[in-house]
Amino acid sequence: VQLQASGGGLVQAGGSLRLSCTASGGTLNNFGMGWFRQAPGKEREFVAAITWSGNTSFADSMKARFTISRDNTKNTMYLQMNSLKPEDTAVYYCAASYNGRTYYGSGGYDYWGQGTLVTVSS
Repeated sequence: VQLQASGGGLVQAGGSLRLSCTASGGTLNNFGMGWFRQAPGKEREFVAAITWSGNTSFADSMKARFTISRDNTKNTMYLQMNSLKPEDTAVYYCAASYNGRTYYGSGGYDYWGQGTLVTVSS
């Protein structure tokens, strides 16, 4: 399975972006999926995740602003980000877990996308 993250870009503070993660080489129907991000000079951190059955989880600081969803017919996962802040600036990575579960730690995921850069200007 190969994951392709897209949708990043430059946006002003308070704006919105929708990231997509599309899989090829296999179906994501039974996979757990997650988003992580890594800002310059910082460790990769958990953003949000969605299980194979649609249960979602979020990092506390993003729960009120971000929405995660998936469309299995399109083999795609989404991250809708609203009310963006400069501190949301990072490379955003998508990940997939073969066993359908999701994890707050990056080590539980089997496949990773290449990342898409989100830059939020103040």
